[in-house]
Amino acid sequence: MDEQKSATSGEVLIRTAERKDLPAIAEIYNHYVLHSTCTFATEPEDAAYWNKWFEKHTGLHPAIVAERGREVVGWGTLSTWNSRCAYRQTVENSVYVREGCRRGGIGIALMEELIRRARELRHRVIIAQIAGDQAASEELHRRMGFRKVGVLEGVGFKFEQWLDVALWQLQL
Repeated sequence: MDEQKSATSGEVLIRTAERKDLPAIAEIYNHYVLHSTCTFATEPEDAAYWNKWFEKHTGLHPAIVAERGREVVGWGTLSTWNSRCAYRQTVENSVYVREGCRRGGIGIALMEELIRRARELRHRVIIAQIAGDQAASEELHRRMGFRKVGVLEGVGFKFEQWLDVALWQLQL
């Protein structure tokens, strides 16, 4: 099943990302680069970056989008967590929801689909690395069955502050 309409998010369609979605994906992400600690990137990414990113998010590491009407309102991925071969069935998830569209079930719908696809692709574990000040992201992951397994203290520096990263995981 490549597309699904999610009951948890009203009229939002979750589908596989396409190259035409890259400008919207970039716009959503780059907002958080400039205004949030949910990513540790400090400079917006350009079109060349997103083209390379897209090539890495197929097959075992899909990218999906949430679409309302004809507007991309969120996106998510399963990515390689570690390049060593023994980690090949462990992936890292990312979910971003357009500013102004949060708290409407879009993040949950994206997470549900990523978890479904991870199981279908026979991954064993999903890892989430969440900045210590991102309570909403931690709550979303907890709600989806992830458990907090550790904290890396003071490993990121953004907006003139040192940030912890909590490690969360979901056994599939």
